[in-house]
Amino acid sequence: IAFVFFFSADIISTVEFNHTGELLATGDKGGRVVIFQREQESKNQPHRRGEYNVYSTFQSHEPEFDYLKSLEIEEKINKIRWLPQQNAAYFLLSTNDKTVKLWKVSERDKRPEGYNLKDEDGRLRDPSMITMLRVPVLRPMDLMVEATPRRVFANAHTYHINSISVNSDYETYMSADDLRINLWNFEITNQSFNIVDIKPANMEELTEVITAAEFHPHHCNTLCTVAAKGQ
Repeated sequence: IAFVFFFSADIISTVEFNHTGELLATGDKGGRVVIFQREQESKNQPHRRGEYNVYSTFQSHEPEFDYLKSLEIEEKINKIRWLPQQNAAYFLLSTNDKTVKLWKVSERDKRPEGYNLKDEDGRLRDPSMITMLRVPVLRPMDLMVEATPRRVFANAHTYHINSISVNSDYETYMSADDLRINLWNFEITNQSFNIVDIKPANMEELTEVITAAEFHPHHCNTLCTVAAKGQ
């Protein structure tokens, strides 16, 4: 008899391929993002081309509490969107109900050695003891994949975020909740522009809610929204 235990935090809530299909990102209810990389094809094992192995795992969101509204904010990842790759690093957006984060995922297989002002353990040297100038060198190391947060876009949504979409200009993206859609610049985290607002003056007159929003893949001034009856 086999017993299988799982936690609700491990349930996958969203998945997204990058533009080449080499990477697959999954988000779960525990706020984690797990990135899988497609296995490279080899002559000895050509059938492994379709397999995906874990490439990186990191905690994207943590549970929070809104004290003004006495509301718990879940860490569950609602959506993930990749940015087109511009260099060796990868960038992706992830969001829970309230906050969107921009992450950089990069590889590191070398480490610098031979600092002038630091010893091998990272401690600062006594400047009076430094008698010669050393040129730091890069030494090979085991491959390490690092995920670092680059931007946090928060405090712009009253309702739960259900969609994020990267614009084809690669400078902006939008986030949508039940009643509003905001436009963000990747370089500005403390301000967004409201481009759609369907909230009625009287909430009792609410007839529909936004369920999804997406930019056109090529025309940066075109987007589509999907709405459903709110009652």
